[in-house]
Amino acid sequence: MKALVVYLMAMPETPALARAAVEAGADVVEIGFPFSDPLADGPVIRRAGERALAAGMRTRRCLECLAETRALVDVPLIPMTYSSLLDAYGWERFATDAHDAGATSLIVADLPSDVRPELRRVQLVAPTSTDERLRLAAETTDGWLYLVTVTGITGARAELAPTLAPLAARARAVTGVPLYAGFGISTPEHARAAGELVDGIVVGSRAVEAAESGAGELSRFVASLRAAL
Repeated sequence: MKALVVYLMAMPETPALARAAVEAGADVVEIGFPFSDPLADGPVIRRAGERALAAGMRTRRCLECLAETRALVDVPLIPMTYSSLLDAYGWERFATDAHDAGATSLIVADLPSDVRPELRRVQLVAPTSTDERLRLAAETTDGWLYLVTVTGITGARAELAPTLAPLAARARAVTGVPLYAGFGISTPEHARAAGELVDGIVVGSRAVEAAESGAGELSRFVASLRAAL
């Protein structure tokens, strides 16, 4: 069965939303730790991050949210953030505190795979990544390799990016680790098409939008993706 990863922004209501997503079929939950200048994020996640910061979701509070989520679900939980947040908090301290709060791994969206190799994390690669960069990322990734389907920011799109198929093929040629695709996957049709190419999908912006309407809407959306996969 293909893996379904759902991204949610860290907020007071996120633990309950995560439980709803898991009950509807999510295999992994990414929890966004908001950052003031999220370079990879499109308008939906950027706005969600602004709301989270306005609600007081600084790093310590986000770690508490992670721990509260861990108490409700038993699937992998992966904080996703940016290197400046870890610079401010402390790299080793963050890795330790996130692990203690229940994190399974980390994603640091703007950290190249050859920087801070001691930090266990899921590595990202893009259509612009060279074969050598793909190989390095695959050798150092934690569990699965995150294929960014497009060159650009997150956000829902009308069609699945045509760049995914060649990227997946190049990645398959250099590694046997599971490949999960994200950025721009927002409908059951996208999920089904991507699932024919990779081992799992990551859904962010559309999941955040659904979550804004409450646990019921998020559950319906996640269930539609699960059925498509």
